[in-house]
Amino acid sequence: MNWFDLTLKLKGFPIEGAKSELQKIQDIPEAEYANYIELKKKEIVSYHLQHNSFYKNLLGNKPIDKWEDLPILTKKDLQQPLKDRLSEGFTLKNVYINKTSGSSGHPFVFAKDKFSHALTWSVIFNRFGWFGLDFNSSYQARFYGIPLDKIGYYKERLKDKLATRYRFPIFNLSDDKLETFLAEFYTKKFDYINGYTSSIELFAKYLQNKNIVLKEVCSTLKVCIVTSEMLFPETKKLLEKQLGVPVVNEYGASELDLIAFQNKQDKWVLNSETLFVEVVDENNKVLPYGREGKLIVTSLFNKAHPFIRYELGDVGVISEKSSAKHQILQKLTGRTNDVATLPSGKVVPGLTFYYVTKSIIEDSGDVKEFVIKQTKPNTFVVTYVSSEKISDLKKRDMINAIEKYLEKGLELQLNRVDVLERKKSGKLKQFESLV
Repeated sequence: MNWFDLTLKLKGFPIEGAKSELQKIQDIPEAEYANYIELKKKEIVSYHLQHNSFYKNLLGNKPIDKWEDLPILTKKDLQQPLKDRLSEGFTLKNVYINKTSGSSGHPFVFAKDKFSHALTWSVIFNRFGWFGLDFNSSYQARFYGIPLDKIGYYKERLKDKLATRYRFPIFNLSDDKLETFLAEFYTKKFDYINGYTSSIELFAKYLQNKNIVLKEVCSTLKVCIVTSEMLFPETKKLLEKQLGVPVVNEYGASELDLIAFQNKQDKWVLNSETLFVEVVDENNKVLPYGREGKLIVTSLFNKAHPFIRYELGDVGVISEKSSAKHQILQKLTGRTNDVATLPSGKVVPGLTFYYVTKSIIEDSGDVKEFVIKQTKPNTFVVTYVSSEKISDLKKRDMINAIEKYLEKGLELQLNRVDVLERKKSGKLKQFESLV
């Protein structure tokens, strides 16, 4: 029984039609693909100009002669009642409704029409299929958060059962708890791991300390797919060594789609079937492939709610080797709001601090995980989980590295805790500026 497909159908999502549509898109020849994209862009804009008063009001009387004349849609624009943003014919009862995590500082409720959401799942099925995974039959070890209220908890557990997955709640990641996680891999035939990068990394460090390779414990394990948080090269190496399987990086946004997915050649393939992705500079001017800037995404199929030239809040680079049909996300730097402005006026991605200190702070193997907050222009607080305090020598090494890669005169404060505070979802914010 295809339980996952069945649950989607019962919720009114036309999954079979969406799978068929996706296949038709993928069958379009490369030479015709740019025309397909242009056609879908025109269709979705025309639709919302005719049927969505919110989008018409956003454009106002501004003349639109070309695609670049369309305004950039920000999350702040969407912070108004959802019913006021829906297209004609759509109501709160006949659309898929969800809310963003708020990691950008601008949470909001959004909607998708049911065909558009079914297409989202079709793309996910397709990408996971690259690694021999089937949502209807492959058994997932799921490292995610879970509602803590009784009704929400059991509802999520039921969904897990129907979706052929076993959930490892990640709010408690002590060694004792990780030991119980490991025990499940001895008795269950998992096909893959899926979940937040930081949680799986912590599990991998536990395995490293125990000198255990997970594939040797659970021989059915094929792949690990991480999502929602940055995956650094060193972390990828650690995970692949301790899990004993390939590690795949997934990048998506709940309000849009799966945006990019690593293939077997380690290339981050952008979703060019249901999305149109652009890169723009600080003045919202479109940049050519190979240049770094803000990622702007258009949902080509969502008729219930406009996501046209939508500023996601992330910074990245599309490879120069890309084509209309085969776009490659060369680099994802992080969120636009996660930047650090230094006393000199220099502005750098906040994750630079995290990356620079990561190799040093973890050298001893004692530090399990850590986060960094900028509390003042010249002050950065590193909060970490460890059985021992970081030595003064290590602190000096960290300061030297920061001065080398960033600038001198920065103050570093170290704060050891027993457990790091995670968001309600279970995500860990690795860098945050309070300035």
